This record gives sequence, structure tokens and C-alpha cells, in this order.
Amino acid sequence: MDFAKKNDKVISLGVLILTVIFVFVFTRSFFLGFVDEYKIIGGFVKFFFLASIGDFIGLRLKQSFWQVPKKIFFKATIWGLIGSVIVLVFTIFNTGVIELQAKGILPFEDVLFATALFTSIFMNVIFAPTMMAFHRVSDQYLNGSDSIESAVKEVNWVHFYKIVLLRTLPLFWIPAHTITFMLPFEYRVIFAAVLGIALGLLLSLFKK
Repeated sequence: MDFAKKNDKVISLGVLILTVIFVFVFTRSFFLGFVDEYKIIGGFVKFFFLASIGDFIGLRLKQSFWQVPKKIFFKATIWGLIGSVIVLVFTIFNTGVIELQAKGILPFEDVLFATALFTSIFMNVIFAPTMMAFHRVSDQYLNGSDSIESAVKEVNWVHFYKIVLLRTLPLFWIPAHTITFMLPFEYRVIFAAVLGIALGLLLSLFKK
């Protein structure tokens, strides 16, 4: 801890450089090739590293010094599993909205903004709360709860509902994912990588 406090600026610079490398170098060259062919594995790798970086930064902002989160490998693995599921969910909701528009159930067929907005709304209202709750409980368990049942009881669900769901979803995630689904694939991958960091950061900051 003393080392982290004394070398805060050096560690901060290192995290910044690592983040830039992942987002703008590694993400573009690696994910445009490998992830295009192995999307689910790519989603795991991307969130394993990037959401963990966001979690790491969020912990730094909360306590004013750098500290590696407890059980970082297990937490990163949880992020990786979430990333794999998100790859599937992106396709399920985007394809579903396009099909609903084609059948006239949803309006504004072939309007890019409308398709992106509908996809983002449905995905964040239907899927995001479950995913975020799963992460909150798993994180609580890894932080020292005696059992999954204890972890569920120890989570502040009022705070989760009022802050994470009622604020971050409509004010950040729905607009952010609307932009994501409007981008060409190449830029969508890079933007999604940035959002992976943001997801880890926000869930860490709003953890209570």
C-alpha cells in the first residue's frame, strides 16, 4: 500500500499506457482478425482485460491510491464470461429488432438511428439488470461472503436499483449503446472496448 501511494503517478501513467495499447493497438489489430472469426472467445478476452482495467481504475478513484482488487483473476474470469454472453446478446437483440421492424411490429425500418435506439433500449431494459446483478453478487461473494446466499443478502439492492438501474442505464448505457449500433463494424469494436472499461469502472464506482 505504501509503495502504491508513493508511486501513484508512475502507476497511473502505466495504467493509462496499458489502456491505450489495449484499446487503440491491440483491440484494432487483434479483434478485427481473431474476434471476427472467434467472436465468443474474443468477447471473453476483451472483457477479461478491459473491464478489469475499469474495475482497477474505479477502485483507485474510490480510495485515492492504487491497489490490485482482491482475487483479481477470478473477478477477471467473471468479466470474461460476461463478455462472451454480451457478444451473443448484441446479436440477439440487434437481429430481433431488425426482424420486428421488417414485420411492421416496430416502426422506422431501415432507419439506422431507430434500429440502434430500439436495440439499445431493449437490451438495457431486459438484459442489463440481470447481468449487473449477477456481477454485483459474484463480486460480493469473491470479496469474502460466506456463501452465495450471504452475498445476495449483503448487496445494497436499494442503492443498486436507484443508482445503477435508474441512473446509469437511461443516462449512460442506452445512449452509449445507441451510438455503438450506429457505427461501422471496425469502429464498433473499438468503441465496445472503451465501453468495456467504462462498465468495469462504473460498477466499481457505484458498488455499495
